Amino acid sequence: MKSLKAFLARKDIVISLRRYGIDAMGAMAQGLFCSLLIGTIINALGTQLHISFLIAPVVTVNDVAYTVGSLATIMSGPAMAVAIGYALRCPPLVLFSLITVGFASNALGGAGGPLAVLFVAIFTAEIGKAVSKETKVDILVTPLVTIGTGVALSAWWAPALGSAAMKVGGIVMWATNLQPFWMGVLVSVVIGIALTLPISSAAICAALGLTGIAGGAAVAGCCAQMVGFAVMSFPENRWSGLMAQGLGTSMLQMGNIVKNPKIWIAPILTSAITGPLATCLFHLEMNGAPVSSGMGTSGLVGQIGVYTGWIDDIARGSKAAVTSGDWIGLILISFLLPAVICPLINLALKKIGWVKDGDMTLS
Repeated sequence: MKSLKAFLARKDIVISLRRYGIDAMGAMAQGLFCSLLIGTIINALGTQLHISFLIAPVVTVNDVAYTVGSLATIMSGPAMAVAIGYALRCPPLVLFSLITVGFASNALGGAGGPLAVLFVAIFTAEIGKAVSKETKVDILVTPLVTIGTGVALSAWWAPALGSAAMKVGGIVMWATNLQPFWMGVLVSVVIGIALTLPISSAAICAALGLTGIAGGAAVAGCCAQMVGFAVMSFPENRWSGLMAQGLGTSMLQMGNIVKNPKIWIAPILTSAITGPLATCLFHLEMNGAPVSSGMGTSGLVGQIGVYTGWIDDIARGSKAAVTSGDWIGLILISFLLPAVICPLINLALKKIGWVKDGDMTLS
């Protein structure tokens, strides 16, 4: 047992919830952002602004024409796998071999590919790390073992993982359509909490393929946390804190939440209010990339995702046009309501002594 522990320590193989559930998942979301999401945004910009070099095919492979955006999109599997490998501190040969593994697991996982990539890439990366530099022909052994293991696991696991993820996501979206009020509350609160915790709400939404009004509720929950914390902590953190939390991440408040968990009450209650408003009143839907559902106002990715969904719906003929009501709903849910409701709830908490000035100061 001691020799095994020493081997794992030497290989930097740390079997922990933090390493896999926080570091790897957070990195996966970044990889997804830098491929699928950026590709979607590029396509939307090219289409809406009529930028010819963004919508013109740049290469044709097997009679399939690819634009700049679609090239970024099809690389989402490799991007996620390499990001996970980077988070797990893989040696170069293992890291580069994960490109093939990511492509295989994402392709075989279908619509639920991101979840398949997460599991397959983690296992493959650790196996690759275990064999790395253990032989004199490392340049052959490590890529062969990593790619062979990853493709085999992809063929074995990816279809089932992808199917399971889509079934869970489908159940959530079906339940939200059936019970938009209560599911609007549940989805908004849960995804909003995940966004502030040191885990990836974006990766969760991507893995489950969370779109439609369930995706809209997720956007509401994330915005409630980010804009809520940004505005109600403005007296302590001023403009830098407003921008860092409102356009960056509410995760910056985790240290303060640990010190006084009651500062989290106002954003959570706000998400419980804006979630059902998004589903029942404004019928806010996320029909863009599922990863956008868990991004909130971070770089305005959530709002861009909703907009690209509108454009896709118009292109498919399921939506006639973007209306003023669409914009009003998006602006209210994303910015105005969290900016008003959250500070008001926090003011009540201050009056009863649960929250004090300085509790949300960022270091």
